[in-house]
Amino acid sequence: MKIGIIGAGNVGSTAAYALVLHGIGSEIVLVDLNEKLAVAQVQDIVHATPFANPIQLRAGSYPDLKGAAVVVLTAGVSQKPGETRLELLDRNAAVFKAIIPPILEAEPNAILLVATNPVDVMTQVASRIAGIGRQRVFGTGTILDTARFRALLGAHLGISPKSVHAFVLGEHGDSEVLVWSSAMAGNMPIATFAAQSRAALTKNVRATIDDGVRRAAYYIIDGKGATAFGIGSGIARIVRAILDNENAVLTVSDITPDVEGVPDVALSLPRVVGAGGIVTDLYPELDAAEHEGLRVSARLLKDAVESISV
Repeated sequence: MKIGIIGAGNVGSTAAYALVLHGIGSEIVLVDLNEKLAVAQVQDIVHATPFANPIQLRAGSYPDLKGAAVVVLTAGVSQKPGETRLELLDRNAAVFKAIIPPILEAEPNAILLVATNPVDVMTQVASRIAGIGRQRVFGTGTILDTARFRALLGAHLGISPKSVHAFVLGEHGDSEVLVWSSAMAGNMPIATFAAQSRAALTKNVRATIDDGVRRAAYYIIDGKGATAFGIGSGIARIVRAILDNENAVLTVSDITPDVEGVPDVALSLPRVVGAGGIVTDLYPELDAAEHEGLRVSARLLKDAVESISV
């Protein structure tokens, strides 16, 4: 199946590379305003295909997206050191006004996967511009934050992060909610596993993990200027769930009718993702503090999206 990626920068090119490494899709079309950059990225990735999978890659333009099952939106301006994702809003909303209409003109049935930050608000912006069912326009949300949470928990417990089952909900950003109350290691509650493995989850350990998840982007951007590998792999994971009709449970961002009393706001919850996009929304059990944290996150995002006229 064909996959379109709009934006050939750090995130778009890394997503294309991850798709190739994992053998996801049969054709990838990379579109960028800077055609020379798109061509160069394609050439570089093609040189990796003998070591990975023989997927067809090419740089193209919007008409070349015809037949794409999924189009990933990574275009936009980058987050500056010290800048919050929400501060990117005004600069990136204008970008979506320019790119979404020609995408849908080329392929009106494509699923739009938003990765541009601030991803939750940009998902809502994209949905308004596209004017199609919300299940077919959704964002990468906290798939990366969830991966960070599982990775740090796994490292502390001395087990594979694949054996950790824990979610980050709400905003992909400062107000996100790490759900400790229902986190599991293997088939047992995380606290029980920690006690048995002599890796106690003390208050300081939890605070360190929380900071490592919540502030990860700031640390990475300060050190290397941008995040790419984690989100590129997250994009590939979501696209695989769509193309293979996995009905996988992933924390992605979509407009949700009601979240803790806040109506019609895009944020991350566990959702079932398959061939049609989002199949089902799920609402996990939370403790009182997590409920309140999710309400605060939803309210912050709702206020942000109401501040723009798109």
